[in-house]
Amino acid sequence: MNIIFYIAALIALIATFRVVTHKNAVHALLYLVVSLLAISVIFFISGAPFVAALEVIVYAGAIMVLFVFAIVMLNLGEDSIQREANLLQPGVWKIPTILIVILLAELIYVFASNQMTAGNVRIVDAAEVSQRLFGGYVLAVEMTGILLLSGIVGAYHLGREKKREYHRYLQTNEEEHE
Repeated sequence: MNIIFYIAALIALIATFRVVTHKNAVHALLYLVVSLLAISVIFFISGAPFVAALEVIVYAGAIMVLFVFAIVMLNLGEDSIQREANLLQPGVWKIPTILIVILLAELIYVFASNQMTAGNVRIVDAAEVSQRLFGGYVLAVEMTGILLLSGIVGAYHLGREKKREYHRYLQTNEEEHE
């Protein structure tokens, strides 16, 4: 189990480094998903399957949808179409695919071998997670929700197209000159 932990940790470090250093936002999001999946594997190996499932559902699922939504809303124009066309090239997907295949092989090995040690592992259930999360940190969780909502609203307002509005007298004069 130690070797799987170290491989998942190495994948998380490599993917997180690529998130920070990559110039393309969509590629950085792909690496962020790989990093979150690797951290989920680490949680699962450490004996917290519920936290691992939450990591996949909440972070790799819901939060990534919000990031993709923000990127779509902030479409930067005609040159972004060419950049999006480059996403379909096979070379772009090689490294994230290799990292995900390694993580998948680790998960298959963990499930197939069933060598979880009972000495150090303590199963964390949903009630304990909710008690820890909402016990002393209710305000922080609510403020995070408000922060995410304000980010969505801000991305919408930055990305929408602004219309020119003229006074009705100016509009008729503009139309006559054209």
